[in-house]
Amino acid sequence: MATELPGTSRPGGRTERTRVAVLRATLDLLAEVGFTELTVEAVAERSGVHKTTVYRRWESREGLVAAALRFGAGEPWSPADTGSLVADLRRMALDVVHALTTPGQRELPTAAVLAAFHSAQAAEALRDFYRDRHARAAVIVERAAARGEVPADTDPDEVTRTVCGPVFYRLFVSREPVSEETAEVAAEAGAAAARAGVLRRRSPGDGDGG
Repeated sequence: MATELPGTSRPGGRTERTRVAVLRATLDLLAEVGFTELTVEAVAERSGVHKTTVYRRWESREGLVAAALRFGAGEPWSPADTGSLVADLRRMALDVVHALTTPGQRELPTAAVLAAFHSAQAAEALRDFYRDRHARAAVIVERAAARGEVPADTDPDEVTRTVCGPVFYRLFVSREPVSEETAEVAAEAGAAAARAGVLRRRSPGDGDGG
């Protein structure tokens, strides 16, 4: 699952060009200095847009970062189609590892995750970003179910969390090294859990002991 948040150019008039310039500058600065050091004034200077215009439209650093993260969600990404569940999950996990460990690429997604700990608006924008990525990744499980590899009621979101969770845990919690082997093990574990029926959709009340 690609995790980059670079933003892309979009056609439009002067207002749209201004919006794109500001949001790109916000993403660039977020990657360079992090959320706590990012300022509206620095974004205005980097984008060439007067700070009063930036404040009028986005109001604050929090509003800027949230808008920039949603802007980045438009980056194209689609999962691989190898014809095999475990191979598709391996490719997705490798995408995550590469995005979060490659110098020059890892800074922005890392800063975005950290920003979510400082700003409720950034956290909601990040959730929106990953909801989009989960929706795109769901086809992996849908194809696997059609091939009979996993139960038809397998929860695609839970498969994605099971595969990507170990990568994020190592990077952001235990601060352990992450490698391609990490991705491969996570993919194998996620595929095994899905095939075993552990990651099925649950009805309300399931598992409540009632």
